[in-house]
Amino acid sequence: MKKKLSVPSDLSEITLGQYQRFYKIQEKNDDPYFLQCKMIEIFCNLDALSVRKMKMSDAERVANILNKMFEKKPPLTRTFNLEEKEYSFIPDLNNISFGEYIDLDTNISDWQNMHVAMNVLYRPVKQKLGEKYLIDEYNLERKENMVGMPMSVVMGSIFFFLSFRDGLIENYGELFGEQSRGSLDGISIFNRKWGWLSSLYSLAENDITRLENITKLDMHQCLTMLSYLKEKQELENKRIKSKFKK
Repeated sequence: MKKKLSVPSDLSEITLGQYQRFYKIQEKNDDPYFLQCKMIEIFCNLDALSVRKMKMSDAERVANILNKMFEKKPPLTRTFNLEEKEYSFIPDLNNISFGEYIDLDTNISDWQNMHVAMNVLYRPVKQKLGEKYLIDEYNLERKENMVGMPMSVVMGSIFFFLSFRDGLIENYGELFGEQSRGSLDGISIFNRKWGWLSSLYSLAENDITRLENITKLDMHQCLTMLSYLKEKQELENKRIKSKFKK
């Protein structure tokens, strides 16, 4: 008996977990036919044998539909339901802790860890009054739940965060330096990952026992202090260099 092919018509019908599976395969393979088969298999929930029995023209048509979906730029979704629980976008990104921002900024650049970033941005709603709502505290242990969230929500929040981060880069230019606006490239990922570790130790004055408390502080408070420390260090370096020139 032929299995019915169900092709998603929107990114909301594809989960983050499905995309992570495909992306991992795509990173290790460059054969177009193999990737086309895997795309249909994963996103259309079809077994591998049934996919390989498809006519080439039908497979290409389905792959084109799927590829076009990922070319869209979805808007930010504030609320969605997952496993009979309502999740909402964090009310104000400017009010997050430094630790939350580090987890978000580092993991939103890595598709295999994207569920960690989404766990920062979206939390279960614990109280709601009209359009206003309260969300749960950040809990890293909930991260695995996020693999079931719709890709439309994921993509919309990524675009929103990149715009927000561009504002931070502009406001704290002396701290972020030459980081590319709206960039998720490998060099930017490396710099942010290890730069944050260095920043944490700087704020903790190289005392590892103080790191946890530092991550709980307000993001802007920490970024302002890091900007101050960097500018102070640069002025001190210039003063030392000027002495050697005399």
